[in-house]
Amino acid sequence: MSNPELAPSVMRFYGETVNEEDRLHCSADGRMELARTQELLRRFLPPAPARVLDVGGGTGVHAEWLVKGGYEVTVVDPVPRHVESASAVCPAVVGDARDLQQPDDSFDVVQLLGPLYHLPDANDRQRALAEAHRVVKPGGLIAAAAINRYASLFEHVTYAHLHTARIHDSVSRILETAVYDGVRGFTLSYFHRAEELAAELTASGLTDVQVFGIEGPAWSLVKAAEQQPGDGPTDDLLASAMAAARMAEPYPELLAASSHLLAVGNAPVGIGD
Repeated sequence: MSNPELAPSVMRFYGETVNEEDRLHCSADGRMELARTQELLRRFLPPAPARVLDVGGGTGVHAEWLVKGGYEVTVVDPVPRHVESASAVCPAVVGDARDLQQPDDSFDVVQLLGPLYHLPDANDRQRALAEAHRVVKPGGLIAAAAINRYASLFEHVTYAHLHTARIHDSVSRILETAVYDGVRGFTLSYFHRAEELAAELTASGLTDVQVFGIEGPAWSLVKAAEQQPGDGPTDDLLASAMAAARMAEPYPELLAASSHLLAVGNAPVGIGD
């Protein structure tokens, strides 16, 4: 397989502009995302000490809690700055989700908690999922996160500027095309619908695919409270929003209101495996 290239805007955004670890630890909706991702993954992870390949693992935010839980984690990320930070947590290497260097059937779990965000081409997303399927063991778990198609609609209301012409037009294009071009602010991104994410995992050969709303339908209320003057969202508001995320799980129609989606599926077990 040829060496794929990362879009320059993605490299700039994560290599020079933002610290993803700060977002997940400091912002209210980021903390919800981190806590709920942990909560959901723990339902499906095999017991430690299973081997986990954290593809697009960033600075090791998820690797850190997995390692503390006794898992054997390796991070793969295309951004050298991320890999340098993650190396303090676990083994970490520079690499691309579409062309993994790990051997076939070598991990119990493969996580893609970011790569699908930045692959607007469906063929690239399928390559990433195919690579995850290749390196996971038969019966192993693959977990893939996506940004919800409608997340920008909710988010820009919290900033109280969705009604302005530039933001209105930008969000309208995302809703129509599922792609943000990364010209300003955020980077090149793809926005999934829940049923589309499930279909992509199923098409890659995974079984028992399920999709969850990570932050649930009340995350934007928390984010809006954080944008207003004062002390930000109260502990009770955060707790209520987390409760709403859990209560929404049985209702697929509420997936459209979550900021991020998490899909899980298993590699099939063949005869003799």
